[in-house]
Amino acid sequence: MIVTTSDLFRLAYGKYAVGAYNINNMEQALGLFQGHIESQAPFIIQISKGARKYSGIPMIEGIIRAAETMYPEAIYAVHLDHGDEATCYSCIDSGFYSSVMIDASHEPFDQNVAITRRVVERAHAKGLSVEAELGMLGGVEEDIKVDEKHAMLTDPDEAKLFVEQSGCDSLAVAVGTSHGAYKFKGQQSLHFDRIEAIQGQLPGYPLVMHGSSSVPQEEVLRINASGGKLDPSACGVNENEFRRAATMGVTKVNIDTDGRLVWTRVHREYFQSKPEEFDFRKPGTIFVAEYAKFIVNKSNKLGSAGELPAVRSALAK
Repeated sequence: MIVTTSDLFRLAYGKYAVGAYNINNMEQALGLFQGHIESQAPFIIQISKGARKYSGIPMIEGIIRAAETMYPEAIYAVHLDHGDEATCYSCIDSGFYSSVMIDASHEPFDQNVAITRRVVERAHAKGLSVEAELGMLGGVEEDIKVDEKHAMLTDPDEAKLFVEQSGCDSLAVAVGTSHGAYKFKGQQSLHFDRIEAIQGQLPGYPLVMHGSSSVPQEEVLRINASGGKLDPSACGVNENEFRRAATMGVTKVNIDTDGRLVWTRVHREYFQSKPEEFDFRKPGTIFVAEYAKFIVNKSNKLGSAGELPAVRSALAK
């Protein structure tokens, strides 16, 4: 059942974070739904500009509709990830999305506010909520590229002013995460003091963490053992820090890279060990099961596991 993103945030705030996962194909959708049914967790499906281009808009939306029929117990929202203004309007007018993200974080503050305000007015007229971004994460994700020297933590005072002026419903903040597989060298921790300061300025307001994949060393090592050439020193966000962040107002956590690593590991290992095989359905089936297992683990780390009955009950009132 597709629900509003704002409803999920209202029920999760201060207790757990809702996992938000990007999908591009059928196998990801199947594993995503199966994993959340197994973990009994609500979730957010994210569709990026890249996914809309790769799969085609009717196809990616059709995959989600089909998965909804197959997993009627699932409760989730559909969200546009990192949209520009034109893509936001396309999604708002489609009637399919629960929320959109307008990413004008690369623009000066006043322009970011103005662009976000226009999207908010258009979205609110259709009953959709809007996520915006303030501060800039380092790393690479699809067409987003910010080198670390230009990455900036979100300023708490600016965050309050931005929300007041733009009217956005949730805010993606830069608090020590990074996009992509090539993240940090050595140990990295979230800036909990910055999260606390932002929450102090915006009490009760849902914050979002982008770039929250953990880049598990085991996945990287297994990929490289099967012919990959990923940087073995890269590491991501410590997933054991999700719960603490959730109690401080982080209500949505974006996870994409880790799922891509699972896909790469499954397919590299399968075809390396079975070079005579060419039936892609066999590793595809393995991936669905492995991705579901991955989702169960993330749901437990986010604290959303086991919350589905309470969400269903609250939404029925």
